[in-house]
Amino acid sequence: LVAQDPVRFEEIVMLEEEEKEALRLEKAQEWKHPLQLYVTIIVCSIGAAVQGWDQTGSNAANLSFPVEFDIGQGETEGHPDRWTHNLLVGLVNAGPYIGSALIGCWVSDPCNYFLGRRGIIFVSTVFCLLTPIGGALAQTWEQLLVDSKISAFASSNRDALHAVPRKMPNAVHICLCSSVLVLARDGCDEVPVIAWRLQIGPAFIPAIPLTFGIYFCPELPRWYIKKNRYRKAWQSLLRLRFSPVQAARDLYYIHAQLQVDVEIVGRSNYIKRCMELFTIPRVRRATLASFVVMIAQHMCGINIIAFYNSTVFRQAALIASEREALIASFGFGLVHLVFAWPAIWTIDTFGRRSLLLFTCPNMAWSLLAAGFSFYIPRESIAHLTMIATFIYIFACFYSPGEGPVPFTYSAECFPRMGWAVATCLFWTAVLSTSFPLILHTFTPTGAIGFYAGLNVIAFVMIFLWLPETKQRTLEELDYIFGVPTNIFISYNFNVALQWWWRR
Repeated sequence: LVAQDPVRFEEIVMLEEEEKEALRLEKAQEWKHPLQLYVTIIVCSIGAAVQGWDQTGSNAANLSFPVEFDIGQGETEGHPDRWTHNLLVGLVNAGPYIGSALIGCWVSDPCNYFLGRRGIIFVSTVFCLLTPIGGALAQTWEQLLVDSKISAFASSNRDALHAVPRKMPNAVHICLCSSVLVLARDGCDEVPVIAWRLQIGPAFIPAIPLTFGIYFCPELPRWYIKKNRYRKAWQSLLRLRFSPVQAARDLYYIHAQLQVDVEIVGRSNYIKRCMELFTIPRVRRATLASFVVMIAQHMCGINIIAFYNSTVFRQAALIASEREALIASFGFGLVHLVFAWPAIWTIDTFGRRSLLLFTCPNMAWSLLAAGFSFYIPRESIAHLTMIATFIYIFACFYSPGEGPVPFTYSAECFPRMGWAVATCLFWTAVLSTSFPLILHTFTPTGAIGFYAGLNVIAFVMIFLWLPETKQRTLEELDYIFGVPTNIFISYNFNVALQWWWRR
């Protein structure tokens, strides 16, 4: 009865007063949870730190590893191998995402089914321990590329498993490690010969506590229930809740959700589930919406800024040293961190769709302004200052919007059987590979302006195809995604747009 109507538990006469008091405290003190739950959150956050450290180190290493591997002529005007070297640098950076999008994400489903969440995270962290060390010891760019693709298995299986409550978006943890860890990479500029090795290698450090910490966390109750191991699921929930009534409520609620999922998608195998992403109308609309929100994240330009901001900042000033570029890059990470925190509250109050519709136009004009700032004479101190300022403004709008929303949205819109992480990683790979070529062909102004235009296109896509999902239950989401796409588009044009225009 509590699971059926959590709000009206006071009217349930079968509940003891102690049980009602536990439910009252849960509602009144949203951030008060058992220590075990916070341990689980911290361990999962370390999983995000593993990726954040690796991504941050790769960003900084772009300034030096191409030179050592004799592919560093991408910025040399008129060099015959400039185009090839840009392509190779982009390919090395895209290695983890190519492997994840084409292989890692597709094997994560069977791996999770057989090994469970804790098991697959443990296996992934073993890769996370070894691949950064292997990358730091690489002697050729081919070895570095192969090493990065091996790490794809770890990232693709780890990223989908951060069991963080809805009010604590993963983006906060990614921003935290991204900004703090830039401090560590800044000092590596003092040893330029091996700087890139010192920036890539230490990414194994956060994997050490993750390897040991994961077995202090309970297995996901949902996985136990899928295996018909209800006693184990009950024991896991007791570790994550203050009272047995809360654990019993959640146990029954998870059981009911899985029953609904079976009714919607049926008992199917892996291949059939992939096909059902496009054949079942409700799931197909969720697939479209998650595709839109994921592709919009890459169209907004964040990944070219996150992966290559050190390179962009170095090109922003003719006399800028690598250390100055890294300091400017640190500022980007710090802004990213600070402005991600409001999303903890706004994502469930302001709403996912509203956040994206508000931030996309602002990201467009800030990128456009940053691109035009390259026309300021390089000798002027305003040149680098204005470029950095507008890129920081871009980060301010990205952090509460396209930062946390895509992962939250794509995880909740499906009936627990589909994910959009492969979409995310595929386009990350495309952007990582292509951006050095775009930067070479378009110049910094054209490259950044190109992504400003993509922000406008992303805004239109979100307006047309992305329903609001804030504070909705699974049953309510079934109704939301049960609305035909043409009716939803018609409503946006004929009702929502006209209301906004008249207000």
